Amino acid sequence: MQTMNRPPARFLMCRPEHFAVSYAINPWMNPSSWARDKRAHFAAAREWRALHATLLQLGAAVELVPPAPDVPDLVFTANAGVVLDRQVLLARFRYPQRRREEPHFEAAFRGLQARGLIDGITRLPPGLVLEGAGDCVFDATRSMFWMGYGPRSDAAARRVVADMFGHEVAALELADQRFYHIDTALCPLSGGEVLCLPSAFTPAGLEQIHGRVAPADRIEIGAEDGGQLAANAVCIGNTLIMSSAGARLRRQLEERGYRVMIRPLPSFLRSGGSAFCLTLRLDRRSIPVSSAARAAVA
Repeated sequence: MQTMNRPPARFLMCRPEHFAVSYAINPWMNPSSWARDKRAHFAAAREWRALHATLLQLGAAVELVPPAPDVPDLVFTANAGVVLDRQVLLARFRYPQRRREEPHFEAAFRGLQARGLIDGITRLPPGLVLEGAGDCVFDATRSMFWMGYGPRSDAAARRVVADMFGHEVAALELADQRFYHIDTALCPLSGGEVLCLPSAFTPAGLEQIHGRVAPADRIEIGAEDGGQLAANAVCIGNTLIMSSAGARLRRQLEERGYRVMIRPLPSFLRSGGSAFCLTLRLDRRSIPVSSAARAAVA
């Protein structure tokens, strides 16, 4: 239930009207298989609607990026930018197939700014690549960002994020092309735990995770759940929306007080994405709203 001190969560999404696996830029993508499946688009639309309805059911507000032809991955709005404290750092993509999304996402943010939902929009320095929240996830418990680099984002983007948002950024090198963004392998939870797939990171990256997250707060997932992108989850309060979770993982989460809502997204898994990839949190604050309100009147 929402309270005066907790406004609704707000997300950015894009209807999958033009979603397709029409090129291959990660190991999940098989354009030939997609083209042979005559029901692929219908299935994707049905799965997206179920995720969208679940967010609304949980009291979230959803803003929509207008779909556009020739940008099939526009549906993965997590990659649009990094958003915190009403400030946006626009994404820049590594592959030309996805660079076509950049003006569409910028136009969407300009529209949100005009409506008073976003205060500022910043571009990355020339030549630097960072694929939005897909590779830069905010951890509210630790007041820091977890940033992935290697396959799709540049390690040098760490300094830009730290300077712009004023928070520590732990840059972790990704070790497996299947887990090409950090959001496919790591998810900070509202209770302070971190859900992660250890095999997705280099030893140095794992060392950073272990140095910042106590053993009791690490929920390590195995290969089977990792292969279903279980870490690519949306956390709203104590509710976790996941495309898939094995019995052991689900039990672990429920024992910690989380409500697990399974919303299968196999069509988007074919492109290497899941629940988190299909959403971008717009209302994330580094200071709780209640604290900010107290400071304003102090």
